[in-house]
Amino acid sequence: MIIEWFINLSPIWQALLGTCFTWLLTALGASAVFIFRSMNRRLLDGMLGFAAGVMIAASIWSLLMPAIEMAEGSGLPGWIPAVIGFLLGGAFLLGVDKVLPHLHLGFPMEEAEGIKTSWQRSVLLVLAIALHNIPEGLAIGVAFGALIVGVPSASLAGAVVLVLGIGIQNIPEGTAVSVPLHREGVSRLKSFWYGQLSGAVEPIFGVLGAAAIVFIKPILPYALAFAAGAMIYVVVEELIPESQLEKNTHVATLGTMVGFAVMMILDVALG
Repeated sequence: MIIEWFINLSPIWQALLGTCFTWLLTALGASAVFIFRSMNRRLLDGMLGFAAGVMIAASIWSLLMPAIEMAEGSGLPGWIPAVIGFLLGGAFLLGVDKVLPHLHLGFPMEEAEGIKTSWQRSVLLVLAIALHNIPEGLAIGVAFGALIVGVPSASLAGAVVLVLGIGIQNIPEGTAVSVPLHREGVSRLKSFWYGQLSGAVEPIFGVLGAAAIVFIKPILPYALAFAAGAMIYVVVEELIPESQLEKNTHVATLGTMVGFAVMMILDVALG
């Protein structure tokens, strides 16, 4: 009954519900602060690596490959929309990265990026996580918006698998915000609030991504590649450097491999 109801919803509503689910899993990860006061750095680096692996696999299997197939189906060389959208997605995140004040996990306040502000360290940490939740929300929104086009590679199952994969890696992301904040002296409740808040941007950009496709169908291949480029930018700019910061190289690398494998299995076997 619930499945049938979900299937009959418009892509915009599906995207909203899907990204609310990933937000909920971010909150689930953030709730770890009520159990743990601190987190083993090796475990945290492995979790960051896992998140990176999921995002890389999702960018390839769920976004770039469908973008190429759709472009070829419309008579265009498949690589043109893929390359243009991919580079624009990276450029978009680069622009946001230069403007939005934020601080990456494990870095001192002097290395905060974006426009200089007097905001607290906790706020800057949340904004850093929120920054790389933007392409995740866009990816989910575009995946659901793609359902109206009727391309074989765009399926409800594929969109749901993308939600599931991003949701799984949101759990350690929520933990990666809330537990370090509590260790720095922030109360458990406030740490949880900040941790779950980092996922709030996903429903916003999920709806925007789906709406863009619903109303402007020809941009779909570019939009899929755009989301992929933004996600890969986040992986290379943030997740991998943060996971390697404490020199737990093997743990972080194995986490990335496992994350990639999990997302690949979900996408290929279930999508």
